[in-house]
Amino acid sequence: MSQGSQETMLPEPDTGALLERAAAGDQQAWNALVDAYSGLVWAVARSHRLGSADAADVFQATWLRLVEHLGAIREPDRLGSWLATTARREALAVLRRAGRDLPVGDLTTLEPRDTVGDAPDHDLLRRERDRALWQAVRELPAQCQAVLRLLLLDPPPSYAEVSAALDIPIGSIGPTRARCLDHLRRRLSSDAA
Repeated sequence: MSQGSQETMLPEPDTGALLERAAAGDQQAWNALVDAYSGLVWAVARSHRLGSADAADVFQATWLRLVEHLGAIREPDRLGSWLATTARREALAVLRRAGRDLPVGDLTTLEPRDTVGDAPDHDLLRRERDRALWQAVRELPAQCQAVLRLLLLDPPPSYAEVSAALDIPIGSIGPTRARCLDHLRRRLSSDAA
């Protein structure tokens, strides 16, 4: 440091000390934690393609979870990971509550279509299509039927719940679903031909 510089370098408090002080009600310690990690929390929330309001809700909910667990953080040096995981879980919860619909395109494509002008045979065609689809599903192997029926539930179960229900490894659920959907597509294509 040059002689003309009167700046004093204060040591940065470690995360564990900040957490302890924040848990004791120290507002400056809390502010330091928020300053240090707010960018991370925002980035995780926005990485889920949430709108500004939903991202703000995730941001606030994540910090609320930290307040609720201030005294229970076992590895203070991993606070960033804890916050990122919490923000991800909060963002996924927002997406689940929103019905997993992510708006795309402009507002004109989001408008509900006019059902008054539907052709008289629209319902008949829809029922016929649904009947053909479910007939094709019933012709799939039993494991495919079970996987597809579980994953079509609303709200869909977690992969852990599907794994437990079907007694298959979590890592094989996605590939199994992909194979089953491909099998279903081929069956529907051959029926249509």
